[in-house]
Amino acid sequence: MFQRRLFATICLLTFPLVVSADEPEQTATISPSEIVHHRLLAKSQALLAQRRVAYEQRTNVDDIRKHQQKLKQYFVDAIGGFPERTPLNPQQTGIVQRDGFRVEKTLYESRPQHYVSGTLFLPHGDEFAAPYPAVLVVCGHSANGKAYAGYQASCALLAVNGIAAFIIDPICQGERKQLLKSDGAPVIKSATTGHTQVGIGAMLVGWNTAQYEIWDGMRGIDYLQSRPDIDGKKIGCMGNSGGGTQTSYLMALDERIVAAAPSCYITSFERLLATIGPQDAEQNIFGQLAAGMNHADYVIMRAPRPTLLCTATKDFFDIGGSWDAFREAKRVYMRFGFGERVDLAENDDTHGFKKPLREAAARWMLRWLAGSDVAVTEPELKLLSDEEIWSTPEGQVMLLPGARSAFDLNLEEAQRLAGEREKKWSNETAIQSRERIRKTLGIPALTEIAAASRRESEQKTDVVLTTASGVPLLGKWLRPDGELKGTTLYLHAAGADKAVDDGNLKALVESGQSVLVIDVSGIGVTEPQGRRWYSDVFGSSAGNAVVAYLCGTSMVAQRTEEILATAKLLAAGESNASAPISLVATDELCVPALHAAVLAPELIKEVKLIRPLISWTEVIRGKVTSNQVVNAVHGVLREYDLPDLVTLLGDLATIVEPVDGQGKPVD
Repeated sequence: MFQRRLFATICLLTFPLVVSADEPEQTATISPSEIVHHRLLAKSQALLAQRRVAYEQRTNVDDIRKHQQKLKQYFVDAIGGFPERTPLNPQQTGIVQRDGFRVEKTLYESRPQHYVSGTLFLPHGDEFAAPYPAVLVVCGHSANGKAYAGYQASCALLAVNGIAAFIIDPICQGERKQLLKSDGAPVIKSATTGHTQVGIGAMLVGWNTAQYEIWDGMRGIDYLQSRPDIDGKKIGCMGNSGGGTQTSYLMALDERIVAAAPSCYITSFERLLATIGPQDAEQNIFGQLAAGMNHADYVIMRAPRPTLLCTATKDFFDIGGSWDAFREAKRVYMRFGFGERVDLAENDDTHGFKKPLREAAARWMLRWLAGSDVAVTEPELKLLSDEEIWSTPEGQVMLLPGARSAFDLNLEEAQRLAGEREKKWSNETAIQSRERIRKTLGIPALTEIAAASRRESEQKTDVVLTTASGVPLLGKWLRPDGELKGTTLYLHAAGADKAVDDGNLKALVESGQSVLVIDVSGIGVTEPQGRRWYSDVFGSSAGNAVVAYLCGTSMVAQRTEEILATAKLLAAGESNASAPISLVATDELCVPALHAAVLAPELIKEVKLIRPLISWTEVIRGKVTSNQVVNAVHGVLREYDLPDLVTLLGDLATIVEPVDGQGKPVD
């Protein structure tokens, strides 16, 4: 227990408490399990502070326009770009009549055989004549997708007031569950879990779950504009919660959207990260904090087109952040001379697209799409049952012949990238390959990484190291009784406390090795406690990995740099043994250990990986994963896969009991 007390002496100090860069600095005691999160939060807030400085300096309209285009291009690149526009092959699969509106059940293909299920609510009666203005309505994280009562009601309210509304299911929701059992039941019931399982694979190929949702929405607008009964120049977009996210993205990137009303989503990253933390996969764009893209920028990117922020006083998306975003956007709209085109509606209630916000959004659409500035109120509406709204015969698009899921598309891209990688590897030297790996990971060159500093203790076996990450690394130094034959850096995923009982470690000490077993970020006493993210299946460090992702890096990069800094300490002779050293890692630490061995052959003479992940491609092939967010690197499969690193090491690498993306043994 002494090493824990030593660690506490260092960690349980009074640190500045990072809440928001806008608030007065506070101090608090940071527990060991929170220290990684605290350091990442400080990094994120520093990036946000830089963005605010740039925002205040950008007052000229021409400069704002240039910034809009620059940010849009970054956004598109960060989600992997968009596929080519292929035939929609739309199908009308049924009609339901209601008082004041008609419902057309629809299917289209946003990509070949990647089906989108939608429902078009059309005005009905003599009061309104085609072509109608139309609004694309995108769903929040409802399990039944477009069938959710509040979302249906928003569509019906528009239709009875003369505006068509086209609502579509996002992937993993409603009729678009992406993985089905043999009986047709969904493998993954939770929408947020499904989005993130898709997102892990998308991240590895340089995409994002957001790319799927945005493209589905853009193709939905294509469908609306293809219809003669729709006025294609009067298109709006709105949605709540996760639909608020999609609306924010679509309105920022698609200039066909005249009026927009994102609901119960837009806040600020200053407040989001300091309160509920990052959300599921599509709500996190790689490096957006480093690129200067906050929630307000989704509105700013479309300025000065009409935008209404629908908010809720008691929302878990912090209302203070919503007002901050609104104020930033309003100032930009005023610089364009159109301050009246952005507004905020606040419902004194909890999260949700409740009646007051539905009415506010409908009024906004009528004002800007139909030229009618009236006080809309929602009448009693007879909505459709889940089965009545189905666009497919059995309620799931993946039961249609030849249907392709987002998981399938991830894998197709991974397989395509394999050929691209082979060309790169065949045309470069080992030194060039190592440099490309380093740049992909985004860490400094070995010569620029400072050796870890060691804090002495009364107990010679206990050690705390400090590296550039700022996270104190707890360790134990075990020396043999006899002749010293070498040095091993041991990384045990269960933590240093438990590693001392590991038979492999004991055997090393008995063979004459001086063994330093060290806990890198998120391991041992710095492992986050309690569920950090949507599901325990994503692992204890997933939430921290997502904050790193927003900052433009990864936990793999942070851990790799910590390992290299520790290796440099050992090579400097702290262990009284000559360099180079041996490296052993288990489980989730195998990925950063493998990178360290590849990037520092002059320091690390050999590496042994126990239960390593076999490849990132197999993560995608397996679809459902366990504890893989912490191992993910954005776009890495464009450059290399884990077996490429093993090949680069050759006989210097020993692989023991490799596993797949679910942690199951493989050959």
